[in-house]
Amino acid sequence: MKSQKNHLSDSQVVALVLSGDVDAYSLIVERYESKLMRYATYILKDYDVASDITQEAFIKAYINLHSFKLDKQFSPWIYRILHNGAMNFIKRNKKTCALGAINEVGDDFLVSFKSDKILDTNMLNKKVRKCLGKIDIKYQEILALNFFDNLKYEEISEVLHIPTSTVGVRIKRGKMMLKKACQKDGVNYE
Repeated sequence: MKSQKNHLSDSQVVALVLSGDVDAYSLIVERYESKLMRYATYILKDYDVASDITQEAFIKAYINLHSFKLDKQFSPWIYRILHNGAMNFIKRNKKTCALGAINEVGDDFLVSFKSDKILDTNMLNKKVRKCLGKIDIKYQEILALNFFDNLKYEEISEVLHIPTSTVGVRIKRGKMMLKKACQKDGVNYE
């Protein structure tokens, strides 16, 4: 039965859950768990905290599923829930949360910026990640959503609650800042 539901859109799965098929929610978890975990780990720099925040996001999403508008895209909605949880954690733990620090979280978070797309996430070395950690968090975050999670500008706009034009500007500025940070460290990411 579950395999028959795999072809359903996120909105269709949400409709099933809302109509009483609570087991269908596991499809949402399967579809988004690794993406949200990657994003949370990137923002929070701590795998265990990211895991907790991701679990909380799925719980909050489930509890508030009735507020999701079925005619909208689901991914920005759940990313926003995770984003809010991560930002709230950071605000509560300002003294212990070092946003600029790079935690070695594995090669899952590596990215290549050629042609403005992820070409091979395992190609870029740790030095570029360290450069990325040196730029402002608002640019790190937007580059992570665009390059790591392949969200479109409109989706990023919904997640971060900023205009789509601002998304484009921040991506452009973030890439320039990343390039400068890499050049300062003698790293060539192109």
